[in-house]
Amino acid sequence: MVTVNRRIRVRKKRQNRFSMALVLLVLVLLMAVVMFKRVDLKQKQEQYSKREELLSQQIEEEEKRSEEIEEYGKYTKTKKYIEEEAKDKLGLVNDNEIIFQSDDN
Repeated sequence: MVTVNRRIRVRKKRQNRFSMALVLLVLVLLMAVVMFKRVDLKQKQEQYSKREELLSQQIEEEEKRSEEIEEYGKYTKTKKYIEEEAKDKLGLVNDNEIIFQSDDN
């Protein structure tokens, strides 16, 4: 009877050690997976940060461009702009202006 009980205790001890080793192995594998994923997520975070900075710069540039377009739109509605365009494209002059032409012919 004593030998049977001893065998049972030894068997349980072995099973207990095997279970502990198995649990330890699973924990080590889980830690390894978490570490690899952490590195991957860190790289993605850096990429997204760089992209966010780039997009922020583009937004600022587009806002400046939008302001310039608005200013130009306001300028095109002024009398000065209309006069300049008439002079440049149509060759028109005001009544009180004197035109001088050179004799380079």
